[in-house]
Amino acid sequence: MYFAQSRSIMAVARMYIQDRAGLTANLNDYSLYSELSDDELMQLAIERSLTENRILTSAVQRQPAVENQPNRRVRLNSETKYSYYFDTNSPPPDYEPENNAMLIPSSANPGPSLPLDYSPLMSLIKHGQMKTLQEIAISNPGVFIKPFTDGWIALHEAAYYGQEECLNLFLDGCVPHSQENPSLMVSAVNPEVVNQRSLTGQTPLYLACSSTHVACVRCLLLRGADPNIPNTQRETPLYRACANASEKIVEILLSFGATVNKGVQYEQTPLHEAARLGHQKICRKLLKAGAKIDGSDVNGIKPFFTAAQNGQTDILTFLIENGADKNSQASDGATPLYEASKNGCEETVKLLLGLRADANKETKSGILPIHIATRNGRPSIVQMLISTTNMTKVKKCGISPLHIAAECNQDDMLEMLIEADFDVNFQLSDDQSKMFQDRRTTALYFSVYNCNVEAAIMLLEAGANPNLDTVNPLFVAVRQGPTEMVHLLVEHGVNVNAHNPTQPSTFPFVLVFCMKYLSTLKYLLTSGCDAVSCFDCMYGSRPHPPVQITQSIYDSHSTNGSPTRYFQFCDAISEPSVHPWTREILSVLLDYVGHVQLCSRLQERLDSCDDWSDVKDKAMSPRPLMHLSRMMIRQLMGAQRLKHINSLPLPGSLIKFLNYDIKNN
Repeated sequence: MYFAQSRSIMAVARMYIQDRAGLTANLNDYSLYSELSDDELMQLAIERSLTENRILTSAVQRQPAVENQPNRRVRLNSETKYSYYFDTNSPPPDYEPENNAMLIPSSANPGPSLPLDYSPLMSLIKHGQMKTLQEIAISNPGVFIKPFTDGWIALHEAAYYGQEECLNLFLDGCVPHSQENPSLMVSAVNPEVVNQRSLTGQTPLYLACSSTHVACVRCLLLRGADPNIPNTQRETPLYRACANASEKIVEILLSFGATVNKGVQYEQTPLHEAARLGHQKICRKLLKAGAKIDGSDVNGIKPFFTAAQNGQTDILTFLIENGADKNSQASDGATPLYEASKNGCEETVKLLLGLRADANKETKSGILPIHIATRNGRPSIVQMLISTTNMTKVKKCGISPLHIAAECNQDDMLEMLIEADFDVNFQLSDDQSKMFQDRRTTALYFSVYNCNVEAAIMLLEAGANPNLDTVNPLFVAVRQGPTEMVHLLVEHGVNVNAHNPTQPSTFPFVLVFCMKYLSTLKYLLTSGCDAVSCFDCMYGSRPHPPVQITQSIYDSHSTNGSPTRYFQFCDAISEPSVHPWTREILSVLLDYVGHVQLCSRLQERLDSCDDWSDVKDKAMSPRPLMHLSRMMIRQLMGAQRLKHINSLPLPGSLIKFLNYDIKNN
């Protein structure tokens, strides 16, 4: 008996050494080990195995966990030095490789408790070395049912590698009938072994299905394998076969009673998986076996929904023919058309619209397929959805596709929607507007905020009103700097004297943002911005309280609480960061007013600067008659009509004077 066992050990050791050598050497290099004695070979095999374990353990500890991995994982034994024993009744030895010599079989040490790492046996199974495995089966069949550290046994290995002969050998569980005639065998099949589960719940049948080994699947089922045992993720062999598109395995499993409506972790059924991947023949077999065509997972998603989500048009047609609901909604309200639109599945959208799928079913977040197609940049799908989308339904949603196109800088779709007569002045509902700190409401505001001049031009030329938002978009344009956007808004009638609702002021609030940009300041004043109000002060010649300037004063997007008093221009110009520009600001403002009285704060600032004689002259001396006449004409015309000065029947030089073309005065 010992010599049979010893030969098996040597064969396993030699096979393991050669198998591991293949990782770094050529097949021709196997001769390197041919000169070793059996004892030396065994010592080398065990040392290699232990070294590999330490390396792999370190590598596994450095790797992140991988969920839902159907393939076999590296299996290590971190608690004991060996995975199993040929003599399965012997406990693991207290072995420390640094301090103890390895036990080598010899006449003095017959080796019934000789340890052997699992890797050599795995190599034999992987390569289908039946002769050696049969020798091991004769000497000690119990080794085949000894679990590795992840719960796999030899049966799992054989199923994973598709070794049908090995499966039959292990399932037969051969043991010698007598020592006199070892060729006489008796069956020791344990009915539980065929359904042995690993630590992750994998059965040999599940692994055979995962690796698409048809012969092994049939073999295991004939030996009594249960086709409905799931892994820890609740994936059944049938679900795994559908995921691998193995039509033959699906057919075999169904013939052995596999349950077709058993869901995985999130209650997705095999039909969900087959529909997702577009396997029509498998779907047909599942439906014939009783699969529920309208079965829902935990999110309310049905197989038809899954097919639409992944653009499987053939499956959609097939499922519709078998009674699927084309307008089914998931728990969040999304429809198959919504999902196809989101994912850019043009052919699927075309098919669904041809089947009269409802394009006006909104999600629980209040958006339609046309909204999500616009957000994800699907112009061809948006074009298809325009004609089937109800404008009344869009208004009920509280947000227009125009808002989304402007927000996402989708200029092509913005133009497409404008041409389709979507309302350019449609305002966000209160619920939608509250999602933005500045409480924006129009598509134009989005374009201004994004500095998208082309989009702003399209909207304004289509009739967008620049004065609908709570925070005037002119504040944003001036603050961000592009003068082209400022001019565009002014030319289309933006209110240059608008106030900030979160920071009440006595003067046009836009001036706060252009004090350092004198060209913009002058342009706005020429366009009708009220300069006179800048010199209105509630304190007049009386002493002023200390300036209390908060961050919200200079933040047009702030919705913090209102100040205790109105913000005045003398407060704004007293801000230390504005001091370098105070002289120029006052000089420009005085060009746009008649006789004004400076408050004590401005007068104090003026008196403190000896080199401001030009500003003092404008503030103190009587203003020229020509200047006062210009002020009167502009006042009579009104701010909104100042842009028509150029059309007045007046001499060119006078028009230039009215427009503050200083160099021609």
